[in-house]
Amino acid sequence: MAGAITFLLATLPIATVFVLLVVLARSAKFSMLVAYVVTVATALLVWGTELNKVLGATVNGIVTAGTLLYIVFGAILLLYTLEESGGIKSIRNGFTSISPDRRVQAIIIAWLFGSLIEGASGFGTPAAIAAPLLVAVGFPAMAAVMVTLIIQSTPVSFGAVGTPILVGVNTGLSGQQIVDTTIAPMAFSDYLFEVAVKVATIHGLVGFLIPLILVGMLTRFFGANRSFAEGFRIWKFALFAGLAFTVPYWIIANILGPEFPSLLGGIIGLLIVVPAARRGLFIPAEVFDFPPRKQWDASWVGTLDSTEDHHADKPVMPLLKAWMPYIVVVLLLIATRTIGPLKAFLTSPEMTLAFDNLFGSGINARAQMLYLPGTILILASLFTFFYHGMKGRDFGRAMKSSGTTMMAAAPALLLAVPMVQVFLNSASDSLASMPIILAEGVSAAVGQAWPMFAPWIGAMGAFVAGSNTVSNMMFSLFQFSTGESIGLGAAGAGTVVALQAIGGAAGNMICVHNVVAASATVGLADREGAIIRKTLIPMAYYCIQGGLIGLGLLSGNVMWWIAAVIWAAAVIAVMSRSRGQPQVVTAN
Repeated sequence: MAGAITFLLATLPIATVFVLLVVLARSAKFSMLVAYVVTVATALLVWGTELNKVLGATVNGIVTAGTLLYIVFGAILLLYTLEESGGIKSIRNGFTSISPDRRVQAIIIAWLFGSLIEGASGFGTPAAIAAPLLVAVGFPAMAAVMVTLIIQSTPVSFGAVGTPILVGVNTGLSGQQIVDTTIAPMAFSDYLFEVAVKVATIHGLVGFLIPLILVGMLTRFFGANRSFAEGFRIWKFALFAGLAFTVPYWIIANILGPEFPSLLGGIIGLLIVVPAARRGLFIPAEVFDFPPRKQWDASWVGTLDSTEDHHADKPVMPLLKAWMPYIVVVLLLIATRTIGPLKAFLTSPEMTLAFDNLFGSGINARAQMLYLPGTILILASLFTFFYHGMKGRDFGRAMKSSGTTMMAAAPALLLAVPMVQVFLNSASDSLASMPIILAEGVSAAVGQAWPMFAPWIGAMGAFVAGSNTVSNMMFSLFQFSTGESIGLGAAGAGTVVALQAIGGAAGNMICVHNVVAASATVGLADREGAIIRKTLIPMAYYCIQGGLIGLGLLSGNVMWWIAAVIWAAAVIAVMSRSRGQPQVVTAN
């Protein structure tokens, strides 16, 4: 009984966020304020967490939130700078020349370009870059955020040059006696490579459908006819784009390991899909577009939407010149993440803002400002100023607008991330931390069926921590130990760890501070709950499908593979038959 009560109490922080933000549709600021108070009260009064630990976790959360706001500012500044220079007009025309179909544009910008950015940088950067770019080419702000969050799944496990595996899983498992004993005589580095290959295999089998689900979601919630089927009519192109990324992604994971699947997969996918789209390959004759702007629901629109016709009289600059700032971003991200001496310098103690042993809690806060994507985005904005020959007043206007938008996101992030840090650091002398209590409770309840539930623990970790890397750090050893305890052996336990990574990636679709940060880049405020209600759909598909495939890999029973096929078909079938209330669309 005591264990059940402790488990229920451990759910309070997550339940508070879900009920207020998702069910009751309260603002993120209010929801996270209440959740922070509930989490602190539960930690102090029930868990017996020391006050200095709560204070240290809170300050660490504030520092982390500051780094996120820095990234948001850089992403918005680059977009506004390009708007002021006239570059966005050229980019918009360039995408229209590839295809005027919004479904195609979403797949290319969000799925492929977003995966490339994820592979280079991770940590929410794809949404921060791709969402405002989608708005700039004519997407409603909420649609842009939704599709860029949906792709925060398949590429995430190999984001930031493999950080969720190389840091997250590695930190969680390395040096642990139970791991070394179980995998012996295999070297740990070889075992980690095997886990990475399993992650790529499961992601590939689940994720190749993500572009299809993405366009279905786009037409269902933002099309005039409110129909999933309208998105699914481009199924040939969507599956082609899905495989153009996931096949190279899987091959690269098997050959090179976890550093480059998402980065190189995104580049290869773009090289394959963009020429195909130009030729109209696999694209149906009918073109999907959003309703006329005057008919958009007010909730779709953010403050960034007002930039669409800004400087409409500027001449169209060459496409390569317009894209050069984003090319600079990609090159700098790759260089700073892959060139060893440069990375070592940017992340060195001398270049790190450090707050050690906060309030004597043992909790340390770090901010590597030069290494953060925000710095690269700001440098790209300065490059744009000179390269595009801008005037000082135009750049100043971009700076002012970016600062205003960033400040709108600050309250929610400055509450959300400290709440998460208190939740993660709630362990006391008598109780494990709240997320560990939750995972142990689920494990005890489901027993041998654990692989089906392992992705949900990973997703829960990402939902509260805002990071697949942190989720993997927190739960990889627990997942390995659970797999070993139900008799799966070293190989089976590695598959369970892979399922943890799969779920941790999928959880990024609904992670509160990812949603807040992405919304901030397009000027959306207080609509985070509406976005999460939408992205819960693909997240649920991902976790359930990952669990079914995991059981198929573990058992060798063909029935689990059949179940996975039936589940995927059922999701598509149910979605295709679901319609909302169509809008009456008239000409502009």
